[in-house]
Amino acid sequence: MGLESPSKIQDPQMKFDAFKNGKCLKGKKNGRLPAMGWNSWNAFGTGNTEKLTKAMADALVNLGLDKLGYKYVVLDDGCYRSQRVDGKLASDEVKFPSGFMAMSDYVHSKGLKFGMYNDIGPKLCSGLEVGTCGHEKDDGRSYIEWKIDYLKVDNCYYLWDNATFSNPENARFVYTPNIKSVSVVAATSAAFKKTFSACEGVLTGECAKVCELKSGEKYVNGLGTLDGTNTGTSPLNDRSSELHFEIEAPVAGDYEVRIEYATGREPEVGEWLELAVDSDGLTEYFYDDLLPPTKDKESFVESDPIKIRLAAGKNILRIMNHRRQENTLDSYAAMLDGLTSADPNQDIVFSICEWGKTHPQNWGYKVGNSWRILNDITFKVGSDGDPGVGSWKDPGTPSITSQYNKAVVMDEFAGLDKGWNDPDMLMIGMNGLTLVQNKTHFTLWCMMNSPLMLGLDLRRMSFGDELYNIIANRELIALNQDALGVQAKRIWTSADCKGESPDKIYIEDIDRIDILAKPLADGSIAVCFINVSETRKSGSFAVDDKLLSKIFSDRFKCSQKYQIKDLWTGKEWENTTGKFEVPELDACDNVTIKILRGV
Repeated sequence: MGLESPSKIQDPQMKFDAFKNGKCLKGKKNGRLPAMGWNSWNAFGTGNTEKLTKAMADALVNLGLDKLGYKYVVLDDGCYRSQRVDGKLASDEVKFPSGFMAMSDYVHSKGLKFGMYNDIGPKLCSGLEVGTCGHEKDDGRSYIEWKIDYLKVDNCYYLWDNATFSNPENARFVYTPNIKSVSVVAATSAAFKKTFSACEGVLTGECAKVCELKSGEKYVNGLGTLDGTNTGTSPLNDRSSELHFEIEAPVAGDYEVRIEYATGREPEVGEWLELAVDSDGLTEYFYDDLLPPTKDKESFVESDPIKIRLAAGKNILRIMNHRRQENTLDSYAAMLDGLTSADPNQDIVFSICEWGKTHPQNWGYKVGNSWRILNDITFKVGSDGDPGVGSWKDPGTPSITSQYNKAVVMDEFAGLDKGWNDPDMLMIGMNGLTLVQNKTHFTLWCMMNSPLMLGLDLRRMSFGDELYNIIANRELIALNQDALGVQAKRIWTSADCKGESPDKIYIEDIDRIDILAKPLADGSIAVCFINVSETRKSGSFAVDDKLLSKIFSDRFKCSQKYQIKDLWTGKEWENTTGKFEVPELDACDNVTIKILRGV
């Protein structure tokens, strides 16, 4: 990984066209269920210490949470020395005076697993200058030496995109220039020449658009990938755009392309161009680099000729920039390779934390075991003695419902053969949330197969108290850890789906009831009725066995009777109607049942 320009991507498995092929990179381990444990960030921010971490490890064991599956103890940002020592990572001398090896040994002595944190940029989000960029091999060796079991890798100060704290001008790497026209000529003869205005081409995806100069001339802007860091961007649609031109070549051979372009260094207009030709079912890339900068984003110039090859007959010329996704995958792959090079048998959980910016649901499975889907769930983290603040409905990313609204329509991307959508750490135990909201928060994360990483100071909890009884609910944990590994699907909502299926529409208005269903390995199915709103709801909130059988035809069949269990109250009963109904739900509350077919 260079430090002046993104790496040339040599592995075709890391190119955009390979994102849907289901092939993972070397070192990626599949078959993992969602990770469970404790992470220091929500509880202590950058103020975590060796003493506090030992106290949390002790508490996991003393409270019996380790027996329920909470195994990982993860040090988040703020634990390293601010600079490398002889090129290597080192612990903060005050916060972790005994060093990371001693911390690892202590956690492992408790029968727990040890996790750490870093960043694909040159700095961590805290500003410490110890990011992995350019140090992946050294850091991989350090993490193997420290016997870590889990690595969370963030995305701050990233060099090849305008990520958090990065130079905003880094957007130049992830968008093409504005494009006004494209000319194609035969390389050895003037007999063939085609010139297209940009607006004559076909735009794919939802990122690019046609714009107009004051002169009335039109051009295409926004060829790249939309930023998915914040709310409002559906994960299901094609958020990357390309500009296509169909070229009917008289003969196979060499041709030249000249592009009339203008560059910028801001979202929607950059300097990086990818150019490829599709013909006869094959794709060949001919350009993947920066174009020389222009005076400004409306001062168009003609590029030097770009040599291409065309087949006789129909060809599709593709102008694009998928580098927002490709660069990020490449950087995470470099860290995975660092770990695997240090130990080919490494079995480290790799947690991608780029906040959904580059739509990791498209590519994350290739390299990671989970991928964050949005920015942080809270920006009001705690400290020693302060629990921090959580929110049910903040309109930005820092709330339970904002994270849920996106994650709930992402079931198609999750699975044992892929990895897990990560709507961030649990905020249970933080100020600002009621007991009911905490309970529903936990339920949703369990139903959606999200990683269950506790984020509270465990000293605030006692065995059997209200918070403990939420995170220690064995029935709910069993849903999250079910061997079938299927994320729940939203099968009904009271919101207007505008003609779309309820599992395919991204809904941000929380004034609604949702019903989720999740098939389980024992042949049963979990159904969760959720009041997403902050007001009590009454009505007929129901699904029947016919709908469940239709949606989960390979896993659920209708029966004459069913055994039902409420997973929060423990109440059990028999159902002979095949209709499963909840007549009312308190604000932010849920009813979650397990349905087992009778014999």
